[in-house]
Amino acid sequence: MSSTQTAATAPAPVRRTGFAALSLGALGVVYGDIGTSPLYALKETFAGTHPMPIDKLHVFGVLSLVFWALVLVVCVKYLGIVMRADNKGEGGTLVLLALVERAVAGRKTLLATIAVLGSIGAALFYGDSMLTPAISVLSAVEGLQVASPRFADFVVPFTVAIVIALFAIQRRGTGLVGGMFGPIMILWFAALAALGIRNIAREPFVLAALSPHYAFTFALDHGVAAFLALGSVFLVVTGAETLYADMGHFGRWPIRVAWYTVAMPALVLNYFGQGAMLLVDPGTIDNPFYRMAPGWATMPMVVLATAATIIASQATISGAFSMTQQAIHLGFVPRMRIVHTSGSERGQIYIPFVNWALLVFVVLLVLGFQSSTALAAAYGVALSTLMVLSTAQLLVVMALVWRWRRLAWAFGALFVIIDLAFFLANATKIPDGGWFPLVVAIAVFGLLGTWKRGRAALAEKLRREMTMDEFMASLSDKIAHVPGTAIFLTGSVDGVPPALLHNLKHNKVLHERNILLTVEVIDEPTIAPERRFEARDLGHGFQRIVLRYGFMDTIDVPKALANAPLDELGFVYEPMSISYFLSRETLVPAERSHLPYWRQRLFFWMHRSATGTLEFFQLPKNRVVELGAQVEL
Repeated sequence: MSSTQTAATAPAPVRRTGFAALSLGALGVVYGDIGTSPLYALKETFAGTHPMPIDKLHVFGVLSLVFWALVLVVCVKYLGIVMRADNKGEGGTLVLLALVERAVAGRKTLLATIAVLGSIGAALFYGDSMLTPAISVLSAVEGLQVASPRFADFVVPFTVAIVIALFAIQRRGTGLVGGMFGPIMILWFAALAALGIRNIAREPFVLAALSPHYAFTFALDHGVAAFLALGSVFLVVTGAETLYADMGHFGRWPIRVAWYTVAMPALVLNYFGQGAMLLVDPGTIDNPFYRMAPGWATMPMVVLATAATIIASQATISGAFSMTQQAIHLGFVPRMRIVHTSGSERGQIYIPFVNWALLVFVVLLVLGFQSSTALAAAYGVALSTLMVLSTAQLLVVMALVWRWRRLAWAFGALFVIIDLAFFLANATKIPDGGWFPLVVAIAVFGLLGTWKRGRAALAEKLRREMTMDEFMASLSDKIAHVPGTAIFLTGSVDGVPPALLHNLKHNKVLHERNILLTVEVIDEPTIAPERRFEARDLGHGFQRIVLRYGFMDTIDVPKALANAPLDELGFVYEPMSISYFLSRETLVPAERSHLPYWRQRLFFWMHRSATGTLEFFQLPKNRVVELGAQVEL
């Protein structure tokens, strides 16, 4: 499974200082995704969209491909190289995008191309966020029909019920459940290893497939079959990007140790155990994972597998929340209501709109595709496309940030060949369901592009010609001054806020102290408290304050002002003497718009639906004054 996420793809675990605790947490959050791929990966290779004969050449060839895919993609690419591309210890899709944009600053064409690739990657991520819970939970519940054929009709209803329950509890937070992630996944990986060893003992020669010789022989003798098999073999590495995305939660070394000591050995043993069982009894291909277990253990394995897939799904859902929060701060999507479910862990958030939208799509996927086999095609297309895009960004970082010129070419050639092979193999599945993530990506990309273009057009329309100096010069001594502090929020760090001009025009008063406040989100994950504030006195009772946040920080303007070291400006935070002035624009169609008609209407809807500044910046409702104006766009 995969959650090709952004930084903090999963619920932030309860932070403990011990290395062992961090490694255990990594097993629960980071590897809950890739760790549940044995439920369906090998089955799809032999009985999926492009079925293959079950004989020694094909089984050994596929197992060799599986093992070396894990080595090259997870060990070499992600653990060895990608995790070096951190932004102050944080990782993820948007972190990588920020590094790339910084590296190509000043190169407008390349910067625009990178921004488009980043937007496409974000769009594909949301498709993955829908597919992961659907395929993971469905593949686990399918074990019921292995335990007894009479349960076959209950697989889809049970899956839908579990998915609904999973999304319903999101608003309560994941702290308590998160503490169980590690122990459950330890038990899961132990079960994977035990089942693998049990079946390898029946055909121990299967371990010879660890040699790359069998992969090469398979490719040479059955070129087309081997190529098509890559589309399903790819499923064993989906979830690899989670290693990078959750680096900030656990650190490089706990993630690496958890992989090499627990996750990878258990996965390899289980895949090879499935291969050994297929050689002994090809009839077990209907569900090789559950067929590995003795009859009495099938139902307990269904329960354990369901728990493991819920964990994998939880990590993806929480990743969607984190990704959306970062995208909001970076200006990719409109503001949405963000609920913090923990008073101590900043990573534990809940976004209602994202939660319920994902639930609707996940349920529709389960009802529409009905089986993990049908969903596997869509899943592989989404993740293989996203992996190609992340590799392109990584190569830019290697060449321009790390200055690995020659190594960038060498590693680039290796990774591009691997990623393109996986992508092209999965592309053959587009007619069989692979179209779904592409349709979702196109729709989300359209929304992202519309918001970006619309915001740029609106900012241009609102730009005032009057400078602050001109405004100061225009002030009259006859203007009345009232006690207290007025804070005018503005997106500009040098202009005159529209709310200030409206207040002066309609109310014809100024406060004793007037603060022009700009909240600025920069391309770093977090900002240290000492770097949060920038302030200067403009004279005549005006000060300008800039509050800076990282794209993973929680924005709380009153809290920031209460902690602001602004004594030199004579500013004392007194909540009951402060009034916040906001601008609210009502958009109306212009006769000649810079936006196409469909994009104009879509942007108007997004602008109306966005969470207001008051709620997003956590301003006190009884201290806010909104001044509106109509803007033709």
